[in-house]
Amino acid sequence: MDLALLRTFVTVHRAGSFTRAAALLGLSQPAVTSQIRTLERQLGRPLFLRQARGVTPTTIGDELAHKAAPHLDALVEIAEGGLDDESSLRTLHLAGPPEFTAERALPALTELAGDDGQGFALRASFGTAEEALEGLAAGHHDLAISTARPRGALLTATPLCDEEHVLVAAPRWARRIGPDALRLKGAPALENLPVVEVHESLPFVSRYWASVFDSRPATSGTVIVPDLRAVLACAIAGAGLAVLPHYLCLPAIDHGAIVTLHDPAVPPLRTYFLVTRTGTLAMPHVARAHEWLQRAAVTWG
Repeated sequence: MDLALLRTFVTVHRAGSFTRAAALLGLSQPAVTSQIRTLERQLGRPLFLRQARGVTPTTIGDELAHKAAPHLDALVEIAEGGLDDESSLRTLHLAGPPEFTAERALPALTELAGDDGQGFALRASFGTAEEALEGLAAGHHDLAISTARPRGALLTATPLCDEEHVLVAAPRWARRIGPDALRLKGAPALENLPVVEVHESLPFVSRYWASVFDSRPATSGTVIVPDLRAVLACAIAGAGLAVLPHYLCLPAIDHGAIVTLHDPAVPPLRTYFLVTRTGTLAMPHVARAHEWLQRAAVTWG
């Protein structure tokens, strides 16, 4: 079986589209289509079902991808790394959410990168969980940090850590609602407070309300900024209440710039996963980063 055909097949499987696969491979779409048809003729079985947008693999296609992808990745590792691994550092391409990656993952990994010539060069990109997983599957990244566990066999997820969320606001808002309002009234005590969030859908506030108050927020966002660090800055400035990761706002709480409005018996948690393409943990630089992040996560309170 032609390895070039297998490489095209795996790329299409990961990209979910002949068009995206062609762009990744530097080929024309007709060339990709022709290669897939050739492989299907050789196997005597269809590998993809054509949809209005992209393609979905058949069960035979999924089985072949699961078997072939790790070996193709290993061959790429050999080709890109050369025979002498000590001649140059390998580059680790990491993807993840901007705040967690910047505040947690990158400080941990930069201790390892380039360490005594045995580490790796590091390149990071930020994006949503969906973007990170799509980029990982398409081969743009080696390692992804995601709050979503991927489906299927081509990506392998390992739980990394849990993130506790807290409800905070500037002290003047806490004084306005009073010390006993939440205990006596619950979520309605917060209805007239402005809200700072990362998206119009209020993902953090909605998750907190559902978990703690068993309800939905009865307000819309007052300030929407697509970065939790900016949400924190706005909350400190008095723009309104916010739901934030505890680690991110702990220094501001300790300094009194913001206060915790509520202390539920069971705080809302969000789990982070380390995700790789199945089989790529055989690559030393990916394995070292994976292990290093797991070790570092033990100390992340």
